[in-house]
Amino acid sequence: MTSFSRRDFSDGAKLAPAFAKWTAEKLTAAIAARGAALLVVSGGTTPQRYFQALSALPIDWSRVAVTLADERRVTEDSPRSNARLVRETLLQGPAAAASFAPLADSRLDGDQELAAANARIAALPKPADLVVLGMGEDGHTASWFPGAEGLADAINPAARSLVMPISAPGAPEPRLTLTARAILRARAIALQIEGPAKLATLDKALADGPTEAMPIRAVLRGASDRLTIFAAASS
Repeated sequence: MTSFSRRDFSDGAKLAPAFAKWTAEKLTAAIAARGAALLVVSGGTTPQRYFQALSALPIDWSRVAVTLADERRVTEDSPRSNARLVRETLLQGPAAAASFAPLADSRLDGDQELAAANARIAALPKPADLVVLGMGEDGHTASWFPGAEGLADAINPAARSLVMPISAPGAPEPRLTLTARAILRARAIALQIEGPAKLATLDKALADGPTEAMPIRAVLRGASDRLTIFAAASS
């Protein structure tokens, strides 16, 4: 198992500003070293306070590119769009100066949308300086769901593409996700987990078992000491 770092907080309200400050330090160091930084973020409800705290910090946002770890194939005005969440909660205030590369484009058919997403990600500076992931109570991360069609390819660090389509059992929409080729090569990876149910899921994922049963294990086992877990006992 990987030798990750872990920072624990009593609740999500205390976690968010500390996580934002840590992120700002990573991005600022990347800009100083290479002139630009790439931040990959995830959607859902958990990162909203973190996004709001991060957006206000005095980073040279004009040198930061932001993209998504995964996206539902919906229009960008959909309440289920991760791109909408990022635009409304992260790309505000000082962070509005960052560039943003979404994954999905519902105006295109499936093959065109996938090709366009791969082209946008390929054009970004890589490897990513920081990938921020969440985790579901089923052990999924990004759109790497247990039992998903295409999961084995998605979690393969030698995947042929950076972005691939994936369909999860019971999910209302098809999705696009970054593959392990893009995620696991990042200079730093952060996993944000809040609440007792997800902490219990993390404990289970850290135990022995097949990666495809709990795909977060692909990160826990593949990120080495580049992984930092930000955990809160309550949300």
